[in-house]
Amino acid sequence: MRSPNSLILLFPLLSATGFTQTSAPAAERRTVSEKLICHLDPSMLAAYPVSSPDSRRVAYVAPVGRKFAVVVDGKEGKPYDDIGGGSLIFSPDGRRVAYEAQIGAKQFIVVDGKEEKRYDAIGAGSLMFSPDSRRVAYGAQVGAKQFIVVDGKEEKRYDVIGAGTLIFSPDSRRVAYEARVDAKQFAAVVDGKEGQSYDAIDSLIFSPDGQRVAYRAQVGEKQFVVVDGKEEKPYDGASAPIFSPDSRRVAYAAKLAAGQFVVVGAKEEKPYDGIGGLIFSPDSRRVAYAAKLAAKQFVVVDGKEEKPYDLIFEGIITISPDSRRVAYGAKVGEKAVVVVDGKEEKPYYGISAGTLIFSPDSRRFAYMAGVGEKQFVVVDGKEGKLYDGIGAGLPIFSPDSRRFAYMAGVAEKQFGRGGWQRGTVLRWLAEREGTYRIRRCQCSSLHRG
Repeated sequence: MRSPNSLILLFPLLSATGFTQTSAPAAERRTVSEKLICHLDPSMLAAYPVSSPDSRRVAYVAPVGRKFAVVVDGKEGKPYDDIGGGSLIFSPDGRRVAYEAQIGAKQFIVVDGKEEKRYDAIGAGSLMFSPDSRRVAYGAQVGAKQFIVVDGKEEKRYDVIGAGTLIFSPDSRRVAYEARVDAKQFAAVVDGKEGQSYDAIDSLIFSPDGQRVAYRAQVGEKQFVVVDGKEEKPYDGASAPIFSPDSRRVAYAAKLAAGQFVVVGAKEEKPYDGIGGLIFSPDSRRVAYAAKLAAKQFVVVDGKEEKPYDLIFEGIITISPDSRRVAYGAKVGEKAVVVVDGKEEKPYYGISAGTLIFSPDSRRFAYMAGVGEKQFVVVDGKEGKLYDGIGAGLPIFSPDSRRFAYMAGVAEKQFGRGGWQRGTVLRWLAEREGTYRIRRCQCSSLHRG
């Protein structure tokens, strides 16, 4: 897909380094058990195993003579000449499996063991399940034409389908993608209907309720956002649009000679030298972002500028679940500091990007920090024990906000802190309550904690 030229250049907001973010478990688990899912011989793997979102199932591609087969929960499927690299996926509910296969010169999708129609090619990385796991969509090609297949039905054929642009709406009812409609023009195709064509489009999104659509477009040297088919004001540059959680508002950054500024509901805010990290609050009423003016950077919340710093870390502005509190990371000299509700916490040599988290009741706050080669978790302003590394995971609060947990490492021995622990599939195994001893899972046996 052709992307807009000369896109808005937001000032660089540097990320903290050295830490890894993963998702938090959905609910507290007070007892821990383990279950053998399958046995694996590493020599039999043609690619890395894939686990289902609920961590209950495992699938992988294995060689079978001169062919390849998908093995799901230890059960081998039909062998094919080839299995598309990286195409093996589970549905969001973990119950279904799909992948790209090949026989001879033809490629096709296999869903739950059933082969779909064969084509000259399947779009790399295009295979996807809908959020509700009931629908399947992917890109395909016959001759020189490309098209989208949804639930086994082919849509209109185009010269080019934008790579990576195929999306389902959050409610799974709608499908959208970008396509080249003639030699130089591109359009958003939503539910099979083409929108207005432009020199370029990108950043196609559905609103959280699935009822609205927005994207960025370009005509000549001007860029603008299109919302529900209506063009907003053209600018010298525009960022990708975002919807508010309630789907009613759209926001993005724009650029004119006067500077860069945020546009919310078609209303322009104060211009700055740079804009980044734009977010809505969970209740959709508040807007926050980082701004740059001269050599200083600061956070703007509801149009009000907070204290200026040397740097605001990228992607680290966080708003509490009740939408009343705001936290972010900033650089002061050679150190990093977390700012919560306008108040600075203790400075450290490092703050982990993406780990700032409020508890579900919005009263508590935690993040990961570092001193020298050591890492630790700070909860409600209190530093936890120093470790050689905090494992692949955020500090996590329990649903009632009273407890927290995280994974940590001391040399080769890994530990979980807190009253409960969730094992990370293929890497960790939680063994018992309290302070857990975690051991690495052997390649020959995959366990689910």
